[in-house]
Amino acid sequence: MKIAETIQEVREQVKEWKKQGLSVGLVPTMGYLHEGHKSLIDRAVKENDKVVISVFVNPMQFGPKEDLASYPRDFKRDSALCENAGAALVFHPQPEEMYHEDFSSFVDMSTLTGGLCGKSRPIHFRGVCTVVSKLFNIVMPDKAYFGQKDAQQLAVIRHMVSDLNFGIEIVGCPIIREEDGLAKSSRNTYLNEKERKAALILSKSLQKGKALIDAGEEDVEKIKQTITEKLESEPLAKIDYVEVVDWNTLEPVEKVEGPVLVAIAVYIGKTRLIDNFIQE
Repeated sequence: MKIAETIQEVREQVKEWKKQGLSVGLVPTMGYLHEGHKSLIDRAVKENDKVVISVFVNPMQFGPKEDLASYPRDFKRDSALCENAGAALVFHPQPEEMYHEDFSSFVDMSTLTGGLCGKSRPIHFRGVCTVVSKLFNIVMPDKAYFGQKDAQQLAVIRHMVSDLNFGIEIVGCPIIREEDGLAKSSRNTYLNEKERKAALILSKSLQKGKALIDAGEEDVEKIKQTITEKLESEPLAKIDYVEVVDWNTLEPVEKVEGPVLVAIAVYIGKTRLIDNFIQE
């Protein structure tokens, strides 16, 4: 497995693979990889001849009061996981390699980004769309892999790829959970023992919401109320949002009629966690 720190190195390697007629998959990450990331890499390795993993903590998607400086990093561990999973190349650039001094071009979206996480993190998706567009242009993959845990991100990237004619297949992969139900996340490392136990309220509240829908409930307000009440039963939980939206448009709905995304964001102590399920 190769490790590249420059855009030029990546382009030269991918060009060589394409000359040989090989397919290329991309898994964009911010590092501190866990089993959720590994599931994306495993699928990419199955479906492509060569797989590129980007490990880059993207400063553009962090707000001024967010956790850029403290975001967990362990590149040695990350690269070992990538190699063991069968990746061919890890792209690990420094911020100045991705954003030169007079960088001034951005990718914005006027739909899909205003609600859910976009409401409390207003610059987040501009940063996501810009860096992912750059990665697509650098790697030129046939397929790119994203996890459903960041469901809004997955929907945004799919829409952007369609709008901008990238010609890349976006593959969404299921949420990977701990044995007790907590969605895998790099931010779980911020939780102390008491907070880690309290964080189980996210998956438990969603289970109650899903059970309600499975039993035939279509009234979104009732579903949101059930989830909210369960979340509020945990003293350490502070709700950011509880939403039920159309899975294709991410617009709020009043009834569960087509595919919907049921999504929550909750602070456990100072740590903001997200979770969701998609009801087809």
